[in-house]
Amino acid sequence: MDSMNRWQPEHEAYMVRASREELAERIARAAREDGTVEPLEGLQLRRASSPTEIGHSVSFPALCVVAQGSKEILLGEERYRYDPTHCLITTAELPIASQITEASEERPYLGLVLKLDPVLVGSVMVEAGHTAPRGDSAVKAIDVSPVDAGLLDAVVRLARLLDSPAEAGFLAPLVRREIVYRLLRGEQGGRLSHIAVLGGHRIAEAIERLRKDFDRPLRIEDVAREFCMSVSSFHHHFKAVTAMSPLQFQKQLRLREARRLMLGEDLDAASAGHRVGYGDASHFTREYKRLFGEPPARDVERLREAAMESAPL
Repeated sequence: MDSMNRWQPEHEAYMVRASREELAERIARAAREDGTVEPLEGLQLRRASSPTEIGHSVSFPALCVVAQGSKEILLGEERYRYDPTHCLITTAELPIASQITEASEERPYLGLVLKLDPVLVGSVMVEAGHTAPRGDSAVKAIDVSPVDAGLLDAVVRLARLLDSPAEAGFLAPLVRREIVYRLLRGEQGGRLSHIAVLGGHRIAEAIERLRKDFDRPLRIEDVAREFCMSVSSFHHHFKAVTAMSPLQFQKQLRLREARRLMLGEDLDAASAGHRVGYGDASHFTREYKRLFGEPPARDVERLREAAMESAPL
């Protein structure tokens, strides 16, 4: 009996190691060069042969799994690190910064991002009899938790379908449902549930409102009143979900859009700042440097040079 009790955890540990190795091998085979590919709709694979600089983007509801290496996500002042033993779940569209922290030519970073469809999450919740959280509760939009053997096995089986396109069309949706089910049963089940119910969640509606009107003056009193909340309650719940105050959230949206305008539409700093709602050019420059580390013109020049260096000959 004692040997049987020892055998079970040892066997599970062996199977988890084997699953991680297989997942890394399959991602490496599907993503042979550094960058991101999407071999199946809603499934992104990322490979990097060296640590990366901090990059800025917008999150979306997703499960993020690392097969090899490690990565960090920054949301406001909070930092989330995940690696082959931990997964990350995001439940809302928020301005984030990210950085691959562990990667090399010999052991490149290999990661997988599976987009989570709110309709699918809701459907699995109903079929599994999973109780939804209260719609007005504030649940952090990003967090990390350990990857258990069952979840890892399901992710590996999804990766196996990359070699069988004919079967993927039928089997991939079934495996996705299993992954959602296992997430709902896991440590982050409450957070995942909010993907399905965020449509009626007042903070989610406020996030969307700020995203659409990021270039307009923000009066917290008016927004709080619109969503039938006191100013203090609105601040508390908004920061609990986004890890930022409403003003910090708006500021990040403005600065990221200004960066896009300077890169994509060749606007100068003053014009870009004015376009996103800054009336004072020097104030815009200070805020821009605080977020991106360099003044607007120098930052955009660096990004363009980096793009030229990485462009194929």
